[in-house]
Parts: sequence; structure tokens; C-alpha cells
Amino acid sequence: MKLCPACRKELPEISRYCSHCGQRLHADSVEVPPQPPPPPSATPGPGQLNIEILYGMVAMLSLAILFPPWETPPLQAPEFLGLHFILNPPTPDAIVSRLLMTIELVTIAIAGLYGSFLFRKKL
Repeated sequence: MKLCPACRKELPEISRYCSHCGQRLHADSVEVPPQPPPPPSATPGPGQLNIEILYGMVAMLSLAILFPPWETPPLQAPEFLGLHFILNPPTPDAIVSRLLMTIELVTIAIAGLYGSFLFRKKL
């Protein structure tokens, strides 16, 4: 970058005239003095996510997988059979409701991430 000798504006190397003041530029470029580093800002950083809430989210997701929402088999009228242990369905032919399981897992994950952001620790 070239520096205009009249107005001290930085210009590209290929410029012959200053686009700001119109001064003719010399063939040899003027050294640009290094700028001092900006002072550190007084605003606090973004903070760190609350790890305890994230651990709680992982625990809730694990419980949601262990206690899935069961429903009646496809041949019967749809009915919610409750939250039972995954190895102990309410009836022998009951199936895990994939829709309710997806809604449950996504809701827990979003609530956990939002909560850990909302209650983040300031650095």
C-alpha cells in the first residue's frame, strides 16, 4: 500500500494520484507507520455454557431412551400405553412410538441447550 504524502490516505500500489486529494504520488512508496494494537475492550466475553445443565440434559436424554413412549400395534386403534422400561413393554405386542420419541428427544435437547446458554457462566 502507498501512503499519500499530502493527506496520508492509504492507496493501492498501482495508483499514480491520490483519489482523496488529487496529489501526484511519488514512485517510491512511503513507509506506513505500524498502528498500535487496540486497547482491550471492557465488555465481558461471551461466557461459557453451564456444564451442569448440559449434564442434566444428557441424563434426561438417557432416561427418555430407557423409558420410551409405547403405543398399540399398527393393527389396533392408536392408543398411548405409557412410559415403560424399554425391555418391559406394557403388552407383548406393543411398539415404541417413533413420533413421540422424536418429539421427546428433540424437546429435551433444545431445552437443555437453551438452558445452558441462558444460565451460562461469565468469564
